[in-house]
Order: sequence, then structure tokens, then C-alpha cells
Amino acid sequence: MQGFAVVVLLLAAVRLLFPQVAVSANVESENSPTADSPLHLSRSSVHKIRSVSSYAEAFPDTNAVQLVAAQKWGVSPVKNREDAESRKRELVYVGSNPYFHVDPLYSSIPYLVPRAAVLLQDIGQAFFDSLYVKGVPMHKIIVTSVLRSQEDVAKLRRRNGNATENSCHLYGTTFDICYNRYKTVEDPEGPARRQVRNDTLKWVLSEVLRDMRNQNRCYIKYEVKQGCFHMTVR
Repeated sequence: MQGFAVVVLLLAAVRLLFPQVAVSANVESENSPTADSPLHLSRSSVHKIRSVSSYAEAFPDTNAVQLVAAQKWGVSPVKNREDAESRKRELVYVGSNPYFHVDPLYSSIPYLVPRAAVLLQDIGQAFFDSLYVKGVPMHKIIVTSVLRSQEDVAKLRRRNGNATENSCHLYGTTFDICYNRYKTVEDPEGPARRQVRNDTLKWVLSEVLRDMRNQNRCYIKYEVKQGCFHMTVR
């Protein structure tokens, strides 16, 4: 007890002589990550969002470039939906999951070759990881187009004369991720998440896609009119 009393008196003396020590300790305690913080990250560990200098320059891969990879890694063009159903050994189903959301598809069907499906899953997971380390609330990327049958392409060309007849989407190697919409991830019964600008999410996504392209995992074209990143697995 005498030893304890001595320690208490010593700490009291330090507090009186050096009050800034106590203030500094309180500040560090307030800034330290706790179980109540949404991302369990200290301010010093949050990474900055840098984006890319130019979308057009970072993602320049034309249809001609992507077509070579599509023909190398893809299936022979699918005639229609019935033909796609018979290709289950070559194609895998792609549906919404914890890492990405698939829009209702009107001009394509939710199938990819396994190699492309893995790429899409990895992009979704990397996007999640990047949002986490940057302190941005969770959102899912949205897939807007996947495998197109020859029948789908013919219908598109009737509506859009600029649509290419030999589309990379025919081979199951190619998908589109929109950059102006995202799916918010939140507890429907919990508090609403803070709003995040689509531009901010686009910057984070562009970093992820640039890294995937630099790793030679895909070709990517920044599509202005369609509002998407059009990509083919390598």
C-alpha cells in the first residue's frame, strides 16, 4: 500500500509539473481506433484517393485490341439464349453477390468464361478493400453488360448503327462496369450511411482498374457515351 501511495503521489506531481503530458495522452486516446469507429482505422492509416491523371489515357484499349484477347480466351460466339444454356461446360453464371451487383440485363445474358468471372470477382473485392483503407463507406460496383448472343448484337445494331457486329461481348470474356452509379452497402435496419459522391467512388474504382490493367489481367476502354469501363480479360 505504501508503494502504491508513492506511485500515485509521483504521478500527481508529474501532472502538476507537466500538464501537457495529460493533454497529449487524452488526444491520442480520442484519435485511436475503437470498436465504435466504422472502419477501425486511425487517421494516419487512411490512404489518400489519387485517381488517374486521365481516364482516356489510362484506359485506351480499343475494340480491335480487346478482340484479339476475346478470341484467344473466349468461347465461339453464342447464337442465342438457348445456345448459351447448352454451353454450361464453357461458361459460368454471373449473378449479384457481396462484391458486385448485376443490373437487369436486356441486351446480354449473365454468363462469362471462368477466367473473366474470376477477374470480375477480384475487381469487386479489390474495390471493397480500397474503400476500406481509404475510409470510404462500402459500395458495390454495378455490372451493366456481360455475354451477348449474336441475336442480341443484331438487335442492338438495329437500334444503334454504331454498335459493332463483331463485339467482344460475343465471346464471354468481356463485361461493362458503370462508373456513374454504385450500390450502397448498409444495414436496412441500421442508421443510414453518409452520402458519397459518385465522382469519389469513380476515382477509387479507376485506381483499382488501373492496377488490374498494369498487372496485364485485362484490357480496358473508357466509354464516355455508355458511361462505363468496357473490359476484356487477358
